[in-house]
Amino acid sequence: MAVKFAIKKWHKIATGILAFFIALILILGLVINMYWSPILSSEVKKVVTKSSDGLYIVSFSSAELHVLRGTIIIYDITLKPDTAVFNQKKRENLAPNNLVEMHVKRLTLSHIHPFKLYFQKKLDIGEIALNEPVLHVTYQLNHKKDTVLKQYKTPWQKISKSLKSIHIGSILLGDVKLRYEDYSGNKLSKSEFKEMNLSAYDLLIDSTTQKDTTRRLFCKDIVVELNNYSGRSPTGLYTYNFEHLKLSTLTNRLNIEGLKLKPVNPDQFFSKSNKDKFTMRLDSLQLNNFDFLNYHKYRRITASSLILNSGSVEVFGNPNNAPPTVNGVETYPNVGLFKMNIDLQLDTVKVRKINVFYYEHNSKSDKVGTVAFYNTNGRFLNITTRPATLQKNSICAVDLNTMFMNQGKLNLSFTFNLTDNNHSFAYKGRLGPMNLKAINQATMPLTMLKINTGTLKQFDFDIHADKQMSHGKVLFLYNDVKVNILKPDTAHDRLKSRPIETLYANIFILKHDNPDVAGGVPRSFYVNIPRKSETPFFKFAWQTLLEGIKPAIGLDKKKLNETVALVNKMTIDKQNRKIKKEQRQQRRAARRARRAEKKLEKAQAEGTK
Repeated sequence: MAVKFAIKKWHKIATGILAFFIALILILGLVINMYWSPILSSEVKKVVTKSSDGLYIVSFSSAELHVLRGTIIIYDITLKPDTAVFNQKKRENLAPNNLVEMHVKRLTLSHIHPFKLYFQKKLDIGEIALNEPVLHVTYQLNHKKDTVLKQYKTPWQKISKSLKSIHIGSILLGDVKLRYEDYSGNKLSKSEFKEMNLSAYDLLIDSTTQKDTTRRLFCKDIVVELNNYSGRSPTGLYTYNFEHLKLSTLTNRLNIEGLKLKPVNPDQFFSKSNKDKFTMRLDSLQLNNFDFLNYHKYRRITASSLILNSGSVEVFGNPNNAPPTVNGVETYPNVGLFKMNIDLQLDTVKVRKINVFYYEHNSKSDKVGTVAFYNTNGRFLNITTRPATLQKNSICAVDLNTMFMNQGKLNLSFTFNLTDNNHSFAYKGRLGPMNLKAINQATMPLTMLKINTGTLKQFDFDIHADKQMSHGKVLFLYNDVKVNILKPDTAHDRLKSRPIETLYANIFILKHDNPDVAGGVPRSFYVNIPRKSETPFFKFAWQTLLEGIKPAIGLDKKKLNETVALVNKMTIDKQNRKIKKEQRQQRRAARRARRAEKKLEKAQAEGTK
């Protein structure tokens, strides 16, 4: 009994002591909370002001320090720039290009060490979570490179008198609403982002990291994720959207999934533009070794490679006649690259499993022809607009392989001179065996020529061109080509055969084989054609190849002139026959009318008698 009583009494004493200590800790926590809150407020404002060199001011309605939980909660935070300081920095050419305003309803700091802050001057926080942050970022190109002054101090040097270090394990911003305004172009560009998440990991500002190039904004990794974004191009002619974007500064990689670019409806597009119309769809886009910080500060795009995976590109030629003031040379890749007005350097662009379609409307047939390249793979080298890089290498090289009309294997290479004022380029390739009937979807609408039979054995070309001329060699080997010449049938909205012209072409004009006999010497042709100012890049390249294909199959200039003369003569003869037929019909009708008139007169005379 005594033992039980002693144990019971000990339990009461222990419980009383424990309760006393709990009460003491709670009282101390409350006192510390009341004591630390104003210190915390003062320190935070001081750190922000010093680290930004007076550019930013932070304010908040209240702050709570929970020592036992190791948590600080700050309410209604507003971060905004001091306009007077910014304007002064601008006059001194020291103003940053990006300016940020932020409002957060609640900021939670977890796993903090307040005694480190007070006794060791080290701000150590496990996690910072921002609830529904609203950001407003403006961009002005105040300077194009970092300005380094003799008296320049790193962020750590600026805070070193107050703090020895700042360490934050992770910073999480969920459901961010971001409004972005870019004043660097000729026209203000505005964007609004929702469904955005921002995360930063292992932020450390101390004497060891002040010049650490492996960190971005003193963080080991910054991750940006954006879902279901859509926007409109500055011209208003295109809309674009993607399903998911992710950027990581640790891997220096930007990934975009489900990217789509499409124009407004055709009538509206071509009423406002004389350019070709583009549509693009990509399953994924990946930018590797992307210098995000350089882009963020100066809008310079630098990356080792861009990879485009699985998708399609469609080009629709403008059906309108371009005004004489519009020069088609602007559609040249080595011209359009600089028209983008972007500071760009991509070492390599890789394309994988991309289908490319070119559509063109022919006013004579009132039909649309299609040239298709399926499962295109290849790479582009040295895509850049930077003068220093171009001085070392001014050539952009392209190597592609594709399935032409989903039938013949085509190996194609281009070289573009990026500094030549004549915008010179070259292209060569080889197209393997295929059934020539596969190209009817292009030849019927565009040339009103249907291929009934024919097998391509080999098609080689080597062309050099610039903004004025195109010249080179074309070899077109084939067997058993027979064609059907067509004309529009407007009554039934189709193309119908011209039997006489077709018969004449197949018998007297076409060369059905190249070489003419097995083992013979094949016909190859040199082309040399001028370019009309309004002719765009794709059309000029296609016209050049046709200039070599036509004589190969017998449609050289002399034969074409003879054919045109024959067709014109046949047309005139047909019209003359029609006129003579109508005249005969009119004479017969007149004779019938005179006979009827005589019968009537005779009948009237007999009635009078």
